[in-house]
Amino acid sequence: MVKDLFERIQNNKGPLGKWASQAEGYFVFPKLEGELGPRMKFQGKDILNWSLNDYLGLANHPEVRQADTDAAIAYGAAYPMGARMMSGHTNAHEQLENELAEFVQKEAAYLLNFGYQGIMSCIDALVTKNDIIVYDVDAHACIIDGVRLHMGKRFTYKHNDIESMEKNLQRATKMATETGGGILFITEGVFGMRGQQGKLKEIVEMKKKYNFRLLVDDAHGFGTLGKTGAGAGEEQGCQDGIDVYFSTFAKSMASIGAFLAADKDIIDYLKYNLRSQMFAKALPMIQTVGALKRLELLRKSSELKDKLWENVNALQGGLKTKGFNIGDTNTCVTPVYLEGSIPEAMVMVNDLRENYGIFLSIVVYPVIPKGIILLRMIPTATHTLADIEETLTAFEAIREKLVNGTYAKLAEQNVENMA
Repeated sequence: MVKDLFERIQNNKGPLGKWASQAEGYFVFPKLEGELGPRMKFQGKDILNWSLNDYLGLANHPEVRQADTDAAIAYGAAYPMGARMMSGHTNAHEQLENELAEFVQKEAAYLLNFGYQGIMSCIDALVTKNDIIVYDVDAHACIIDGVRLHMGKRFTYKHNDIESMEKNLQRATKMATETGGGILFITEGVFGMRGQQGKLKEIVEMKKKYNFRLLVDDAHGFGTLGKTGAGAGEEQGCQDGIDVYFSTFAKSMASIGAFLAADKDIIDYLKYNLRSQMFAKALPMIQTVGALKRLELLRKSSELKDKLWENVNALQGGLKTKGFNIGDTNTCVTPVYLEGSIPEAMVMVNDLRENYGIFLSIVVYPVIPKGIILLRMIPTATHTLADIEETLTAFEAIREKLVNGTYAKLAEQNVENMA
């Protein structure tokens, strides 16, 4: 007997979906209103927002807003129509690619419509069934989904663990020798949940011993790390060792789109084999022209990045001084680890938003281990030291309520009320 395809969906909503009736519209799919920035509105109330990836504050920069507006007036939202291979190619797309390549110290670059789809398609294009993929167990979902497309073997190594990397490179080398294939090693420049940089320098050093190519997702490092803002590779002095560099415009560039950068022959290959771009409409001119202005601001002044790091150091330093566990982040991403259950976490975040006016991202199981609550904050250049002090005061108050059992009691009452 053939089952109804939807029977499983109706009986098992998934580890996050099962909380939908209590969480949707508040904890997930929240609606933030007002001008993008540290101060916005949530359900009609003013909140201090720590959940925007607008690291450099470009979303509302007057020059950026003007460039976006001028592009919309000049081209509308549709131009260019069609995929770039057929009818959607422009001088602006080429200019942006050339400037991006120069900025991240690579020979060439290729624009992508979306980061998630783009890196998935990149992984798919770079490997055949005879090749082996080695990747970090904590890699972003877009990388994991890209690896799922791979019809050959793949190995995961323990997060940022050099010994585990080498062990899996040995396994991959043995297997690739048998299949006649190569090895693609994938990591992130910055792991966006916990804030650690990938061990890029150490991985590049392993190239002296093992024959592999390195793909780095540097979505959170681009614009925030390195002397010029070229990312984690520049920060660690090993940008040359990254074979394929990827970043998105959805973080420091405060827009939509992404790009790949590599040697010209690799980019030429990807241009003709990256299915997510070959069969998709070109990045609209609003985003393309707007990205040129954003990149100009990244290049011409370090003031935005300097202000960002002033705020990062103040926030992270303040949290450490007050005894909070922020793990081993060495980037702008600021996680705060607390012990508690999912129901406690929901009560705590409700308290933060309703009584302290603090809005941030909450991460719980299955993204992180059971019993751990991760409060994830993204400092930006537009936050103020007063914002940070307000947040530190609120965090001290909620920690006390978590430790003394206040949130556990409220969570239990919520469960009883639902019964």
